[in-house]
Amino acid sequence: MNLTSLIPTDWKTILSKEIDSDYFAQLSEFVTKEYENEICFPPTKMIFKAFEKCPFDNTKVVILGQDPYHGDGQAHGLSFSVPMGIKFPPSLRNIFKELSSDLESQVPFQGDLTDWTEQGVLLLNATLTVRKSTPGSHQKQGWEKFTDSVIKAISDEKESVVFILWGKFAEQKTELINESKHFIISSAHPSPFSAHRGFLGSKPFSKTNEYLAEKGFEKIDWELR
Repeated sequence: MNLTSLIPTDWKTILSKEIDSDYFAQLSEFVTKEYENEICFPPTKMIFKAFEKCPFDNTKVVILGQDPYHGDGQAHGLSFSVPMGIKFPPSLRNIFKELSSDLESQVPFQGDLTDWTEQGVLLLNATLTVRKSTPGSHQKQGWEKFTDSVIKAISDEKESVVFILWGKFAEQKTELINESKHFIISSAHPSPFSAHRGFLGSKPFSKTNEYLAEKGFEKIDWELR
């Protein structure tokens, strides 16, 4: 597997320094061996789906996750999202609960968030791959360095992007973001362990749209159909 060949051209240009680095070559070698010898998620063709669905020039919101889901059929390359027909993981269930409350809308019937990405929402995990049933198994192999560079590139080269950071892990990425020209929304994580400590009631979806409208951008239609 050649990870570089899987990255969409526009992002490849933006991230060329990272892609040409020694650590990325080592990461590519590690991921290749893992996919050859273990069951890993998401499927190879979906590792960079977040980038395929949300071109750099279109990106106006970033929602940061940590690891892909590690159960069969769940991960498809977008943070927090699952393919249509897959049972909602607990964090996604709480995201939809907050979405419904925030926007006074129906709870979505399916968990595929692709529609958000096509409106400029980058659903980025800090680690883009994982071994089946082994959360965190592909952490500290280079993915975090790569996705940190994604966040920094967006911060450096774009204006007025909304960064939605849920939980302490995501909030640590604040140091990569220029707060003078972007908008950061942070709260507790939607996990059942922390959702009641500040995620539920945080209104990230309406806050995002208020900011985008203020900056002259089209709002995100968060309702899934």
